[in-house]
Amino acid sequence: MAPTATELPDEYEEYFAYLDTLRESGGTNMYGTGRYLMARFGLSRKVAQAVVLKWMETFESRHPSSEYT
Repeated sequence: MAPTATELPDEYEEYFAYLDTLRESGGTNMYGTGRYLMARFGLSRKVAQAVVLKWMETFESRHPSSEYT
């Protein structure tokens, strides 16, 4: 079972909010968003990829009534 937003480290909230905004913009493929996290937050490639993966894994639990699911 994927962790809920309350079980994730606090900095994930900022990363996830940023990824949600990117997703809503429709301007990029979400699999390529690691580079945006790297540029915006100064994350390493490995950490950025882990954040994107966690964002994908927890999306539904964080947006249970979302029109996207």
